[in-house]
Amino acid sequence: MSETVERHEFNAEVGRLLDLVVHALYSEREIFLRELVANAADAIDKRRFEALTQSDLSVPADARIRIVPDKEGRRLIITDPGVGMSKAELAQNLGTIARSGTLAFAQTLAESQAADKPSLMGQFGVGFYSAFMVADRVEVTSRRAGSEEAWTWASDGRGDYTLATAARAEPGTDIVLHIKADADEYLEPIRLQTIIRKWADHITIPITVAQDGKDEPANEGTALWRKPKSEVSEESYTEFYRHLGHVFDKPWATLHWRAEGALDFSALLFIPGMKPFQAVEGDRESRVRLHVRRMFITDQAGLLPSWLRFVHGVVDTEDLPLNVSREMLQSTPVLARIRRAVASRVLSELKMRARDSQDYATFWENFGAILKEGIWEDAESRKDIAPLLRFRSSALEGWVSLPDYVARMKPEQEAIYILVGDDTDVLSKSPQLEGFRARGVEVLLMADQIDTFWPERLDSFDAKPIRSITQGTVDLSKIALPLEADEAADLSKLIPRLKEALKADASDVRVTDRLVDSAVVLAAPQHGPDLQMQRLLRRAGRSVGSDLAVLELNPRHPLIRKLAQRAETAADLTEAAGTLLDLARLQDGDSPRDPVAFARRVAEALAGELR
Repeated sequence: MSETVERHEFNAEVGRLLDLVVHALYSEREIFLRELVANAADAIDKRRFEALTQSDLSVPADARIRIVPDKEGRRLIITDPGVGMSKAELAQNLGTIARSGTLAFAQTLAESQAADKPSLMGQFGVGFYSAFMVADRVEVTSRRAGSEEAWTWASDGRGDYTLATAARAEPGTDIVLHIKADADEYLEPIRLQTIIRKWADHITIPITVAQDGKDEPANEGTALWRKPKSEVSEESYTEFYRHLGHVFDKPWATLHWRAEGALDFSALLFIPGMKPFQAVEGDRESRVRLHVRRMFITDQAGLLPSWLRFVHGVVDTEDLPLNVSREMLQSTPVLARIRRAVASRVLSELKMRARDSQDYATFWENFGAILKEGIWEDAESRKDIAPLLRFRSSALEGWVSLPDYVARMKPEQEAIYILVGDDTDVLSKSPQLEGFRARGVEVLLMADQIDTFWPERLDSFDAKPIRSITQGTVDLSKIALPLEADEAADLSKLIPRLKEALKADASDVRVTDRLVDSAVVLAAPQHGPDLQMQRLLRRAGRSVGSDLAVLELNPRHPLIRKLAQRAETAADLTEAAGTLLDLARLQDGDSPRDPVAFARRVAEALAGELR
């Protein structure tokens, strides 16, 4: 080797790291550009900070990160006017594992009392080595600010690197990637601009990509979420919301805050004003974007639980290293604490907005069904979500909350009553409600698919049990009817005969006091699935088994009274029993067991009436 070129062996750890980075660490090759741009932006921030005490290190007014693709030479060049590196720093930062100029600088800043500390984005270490995913040789020419010397670090990423004297007119760093044969796409200006917009759109330092002899802007350059709320207009929020979500509506709610202390992060989140169109069931994962020091990391960090997946936005933290992969993020406790803090903030916003019932109705009609999933999935948040739920009611127009319902409960009322089905309009006319309406007892009507499941997990609210009126026996005897009812027939002989006739289709036949105008109604066994769940099971082709519905009879209805008399003398009540069960199924939105036989029986009954 000549006196001006030195060859150094990578230590064993770096050799293993390079193989890991190239083949396993990153799931997308384009990540290399994010890492190198982050390092460049970080270097400019460093120089700006050092210039506070050393004026001769001031950053040029037009400082920017330049990306220059050279197709003919098969080179990609990334240039910055940052703080640069000395010979020792090049060897230390690029030749030794776990040595990072940015990390050391951040530790120095932590001990400093300076108020204007830059927000450091990268650790010039592991992330730098991602360049070898697309390059078979990398050259780094750097001049340290305040020094006249420049040096070039070069390596093919296999076993060693060289350090050689170089020339650079101004402080800063040039990185030259000699692009591999299978990485031609990274020599295309349009592809490079797309990557920058995706991964580094909001780095505050301008980034340009050379195209046809001109430097074209590649990033927006404004991290909106890092600005004080007082400096951001509603128009700017709306524009960013639309850009982020590729939508055209306005956000229903905008959450913009900065957390400092045990956690340090900025967040800008939006709750959409419209329900997004989805031709099929969409992804249930949250897509809030995670940034580290303004640099986009991933939108798959699960920053919000699936039951808040309708929220869009950005969370930008100082507490994570930039150069870890998305896979590694899942195991860090810092991210778990950020998740809890962000979810809590969204719930607080919903609680506040829920005070305006008309405004909150807009949100609920768009995303209420998704929010209910939190009752089923999230035991820790269940009590916070419950007051935010809204329902249709058998007694009132509009939406009803659980606190409002409890406040209106009758003194003798023992439970919060619900009725679950496929359509609230149909439910509002259900005979299941007759006895409740007659006694002035309110029932909550539920028609979302998740309504079949979540009440099982909540179980009660404000110490009041939540009961499906179609499950088990609902005792309304403590709540008197306002009008005197007809005398009840004695069904002691009718019920055994109906049980025998329906033993294959009903688990029980019994008297009920919750009917007024209808002769019969269905109920589910006390410990089995309610009627809506039974319907879902049948639609899925699964046998309901021993959880067959219960047929309940109104002993005051003329039809049941006549059948009770006929039970004294009639030899066979099989057809009458089947007709009663089919009537009850029809009232509940189901089909008769045998539609043809049911139609025949009805026709025969009509014919008899017309004689």
